[in-house]
Amino acid sequence: MNRIITLTTDFGTRDGFVGVMKGVILSINPQAVIVDITHDIAPQNIEQGAFLFANAARYFPANAIHVVVVDPGVGSARRAIAMQIGETFFVAPDNGVLTYATRNTQHDIRVVHLTNSKYWLPRVSATFHGRDIFAPVAAHLSLGVPLDALGEPMDDWVKLSACANAARLGEEVVGRVVHIDRFGNAITNIGEELLAGMDRARVVVRVGAHALRGIKATYASAAPGEAVALISSSWHVEIAVRDGNAAQKLGLQIGDEIVVSPE
Repeated sequence: MNRIITLTTDFGTRDGFVGVMKGVILSINPQAVIVDITHDIAPQNIEQGAFLFANAARYFPANAIHVVVVDPGVGSARRAIAMQIGETFFVAPDNGVLTYATRNTQHDIRVVHLTNSKYWLPRVSATFHGRDIFAPVAAHLSLGVPLDALGEPMDDWVKLSACANAARLGEEVVGRVVHIDRFGNAITNIGEELLAGMDRARVVVRVGAHALRGIKATYASAAPGEAVALISSSWHVEIAVRDGNAAQKLGLQIGDEIVVSPE
């Protein structure tokens, strides 16, 4: 009854959307434990939402229920889905926002198209499925409603395309900026596993016209105001400026290509 339900959205906190979702959940299950992961995903940025959510979800108990709503296709023909991996449930639009969270799992993945309106709110808006479908479905899951009761099984759920992956291409690793945090640090989709066999002290990290030599251990490895490449807390290559803002100083944006190569 008191299962954890997490919320990840691009709604922000100014307009009350998140609070309303919490009200729906607690009206159905007053004992639910609701945890906010983030509501500051850039509007409609599905890949950023997928990346940030996946990095956070791994630290939650196995029986958590995760609601992820970055949903530019709300009200369209895009499907609403619920997914079960082991003991964990996910509720989201079928647009690839669960792609990173489902990679490398050791469990079977079961997915249903949310078609059973018994577990929705009585009236469904064409613009707020977070409130009317996803929140109530998560609350009913927390009360023990089985996945199969929520809708029809499906196996063609949407995944982000292969271009969303960083890759080792010969001696180089090529990826992209997928998130810029509030400090202006640019987080890439290059996981440190792709650097296996490379001498991190002697690589060059290139982004735009900038070339950073070596992957450092800490922010303090750079002089004040100096740009530095390092491994972030999510175990991905990150570009930062010590005591500064890398996105502003280097002109970085989400989607910029990053190349790591031998010196």
